[in-house]
Amino acid sequence: MWKSWFDPGDVRRVGSTPDYRFSLANERTFLAWIRTGLALVAGGLAAFQFLPRMPLTHLRETIAVVLLLLGGAVAFHSVRHWTRTERAMRLDQDLPPSHFPALLAAGVTLGALALAAVLLYQATR
Repeated sequence: MWKSWFDPGDVRRVGSTPDYRFSLANERTFLAWIRTGLALVAGGLAAFQFLPRMPLTHLRETIAVVLLLLGGAVAFHSVRHWTRTERAMRLDQDLPPSHFPALLAAGVTLGALALAAVLLYQATR
């Protein structure tokens, strides 16, 4: 698994070459995931740097760390997904399913709800 992440030729040694449009679409998807990961990392850095102190101890730092870890998880997932999809296309198999988009959406939703609750709490004090 790890070897194919750092050696692009490893993925190309299996199966047959798919239509290049599918490979390019797979790369665009990879780049979209990377952009999402970078945005989460930037959000984590911005949260740490620019959010004011919150009423709950270390809430600002917790938000920053969660966003940084989520950004790293997205980057990790992006390369894993790219290699699995490329391999499946080359072997003429069904594309691998992924629960990660649902998990990411659920995590962002829960985080937004938690922050909204903190802001409402702070506004009513």
